[in-house]
Amino acid sequence: MANPRSATPILRQACRQRSGLRPAHRAAAAAVPSRPFSSRRIPSTMASASTVAPIHVLAAPIASACRAHSTSSSSASASAASSTSVSPDEVAHFNALAATWWDPYGSSRLLHQMNPLRHDFIRQCVQDGAALSHPNASPSSTVENLLPRRYLDIGCGGGIFAESAARLPTTTSVTAIDPSPEVLAIARSHARRDPIVYERLNYRQASIEDLTSDASTTEQYDIVSLFEVIEHVATDPGAFLDRCGRLLKPGGWLVMSTMARTWTSWLTTVVAAEDVLGIVPRGTHDWNKYLNADELSAHFAPGSPAYDTATWQNARFQGVAYVPGLGWKGFPGGEKVGNYFFGIQKIDNKPR
Repeated sequence: MANPRSATPILRQACRQRSGLRPAHRAAAAAVPSRPFSSRRIPSTMASASTVAPIHVLAAPIASACRAHSTSSSSASASAASSTSVSPDEVAHFNALAATWWDPYGSSRLLHQMNPLRHDFIRQCVQDGAALSHPNASPSSTVENLLPRRYLDIGCGGGIFAESAARLPTTTSVTAIDPSPEVLAIARSHARRDPIVYERLNYRQASIEDLTSDASTTEQYDIVSLFEVIEHVATDPGAFLDRCGRLLKPGGWLVMSTMARTWTSWLTTVVAAEDVLGIVPRGTHDWNKYLNADELSAHFAPGSPAYDTATWQNARFQGVAYVPGLGWKGFPGGEKVGNYFFGIQKIDNKPR
């Protein structure tokens, strides 16, 4: 069977872009309406003491602004009253960025560059899980047999990850959901350029609540991905992750990326990216919704909604940082500073 890792050099070549914006694209970015200033932009609490990071980490977290499940940065009271993770404010915000999603010099350029690392992380999760569950088997043959066939990409945006997953030789189908109609129109239009991608890839304007509340939905996926999503959800992250986990088959992996809630991440994503450099519109990030690694793990621990419905194991973290001129690189311990990947394996479902 073909090795999906063989697609990585192609993805890296496609994602390797110049780090600067052309003047015309700077003007276009400036034209995107900014949200009004809010006191939420000033850190109110710290989960731990500040962690000083290398200076190159200051560019790392800004990519998360370009991708979200179109969910709310509204107040805690509004979030509690909401029964959906989708916010009209977030939908409108990312609709405004739709036209530049596949622009190599646009606001999503760092996401294109990060994409190969997403696939590397997924393969590493599968490889580590295979080593634990099949200790006596040949590592290469076991991993090849367990590589993902069916993906669910939640908060797919313009389809950067969804398209690349559909191109892998072991993939049979990719379902990608997002509530933003303009962004999905861009995603569908781009997918039509590649017949293989278009055949395997199904875009849906939907929320995670739509999928889990539909009694006819019986699909169980090998991979459920949430890249730059969890820090934007309007509802409780624990309940949201529980819904995502229900669509994952036993043995599959829930993978995501987010940012730690540290002084470094506040300086990079709010002060530098929004206020100083203007790389993303002001108000894109709500620092108080960032999740530290221990908080994310707790959403799968005893007493959490996800733990009540399934058994989870093999949690994995991988810090990443953007190095100017070199692109995204693995950053050991980065989950304590800024951007990081998280993966966890679902072992089985619990009786309800």
